[in-house]
Amino acid sequence: MQREQVTYDDGVVYEFSPDLEAVTTVEPGAELTIETRDSLDGTIRTEADVIESIPSQVNAATGPIAVEGAEPGDVLRVEIEEIRLTEEQGRVITIGGFGLLDGEEGIESPRTRLLSVEGDTLAFGDLEVDVAPVIGTIGVATDSESYTTLVPHDHGGNLDTTDMTAGSVAYFPVFQEGAMLAMGDCKAAMADGEMCGTGAEIATEIDVTLEVISDPEPGLERPLVETAEAWKTIASAETLQEACKLANRDAVELLAAEHGWDATDAYMLSSLVGGLEISQVVDPLVTARNAVPKAYLESPFYSSY
Repeated sequence: MQREQVTYDDGVVYEFSPDLEAVTTVEPGAELTIETRDSLDGTIRTEADVIESIPSQVNAATGPIAVEGAEPGDVLRVEIEEIRLTEEQGRVITIGGFGLLDGEEGIESPRTRLLSVEGDTLAFGDLEVDVAPVIGTIGVATDSESYTTLVPHDHGGNLDTTDMTAGSVAYFPVFQEGAMLAMGDCKAAMADGEMCGTGAEIATEIDVTLEVISDPEPGLERPLVETAEAWKTIASAETLQEACKLANRDAVELLAAEHGWDATDAYMLSSLVGGLEISQVVDPLVTARNAVPKAYLESPFYSSY
């Protein structure tokens, strides 16, 4: 099957809403290459370029892409096959009013550092940082509310989750016909937490394959990511504690459904084998995930897909 190209020239969104209009429609099983620009829309080219405050439009997400046959209640499966950097430098910045240590003594905002791409590493001064590309913003049309591409929520959005990388499979609840997938805001490298508010922001090409899981059992309320080792529920909320509770609740529901247990037994197992992880703590809502090894959760959608 020929791989279709979807570029930011075809369309980008700065807001996920219920009424997105597709730039293209594809069949389930479509293999796509999605081109993204850096989250700052090319405004940072030298270390003299700084951003004083968060722009009104940030994290351009290429799309939306409609998938034929996707209906509310379904699950969109996004296999992330490869992420290629298409620039020779990334940029990490601080912005006033943004970041975990914003306003604290010794932390300067705004500041820009450019990181040149040198093979499989990034140059940060005399240090080398491994290139490990991540999709920062990825999601679908929302149920009822609208959220800018700076905000993560049940539709996905600005999840800033390091597991959104090559070799992983992302799953999103479908709220609107066609699902309306969009993605961007990639990083050449980023740590869990994204503490200063950015990773190494960079333009990319992303190879994905899209599938629709119809009438899944159990259903999905929030994003889920599958890695080689684990299934990870992802949740965003106003506090880290609430995000952790939502991610744990979602993991408990998946465990209960697979093993035929009640919620309490699944909850107790999650406390033995699950692992809470922080995705990011700097966006308007914070994001956490709960990892369950595949030894205990084989395939949530096995009977549906």
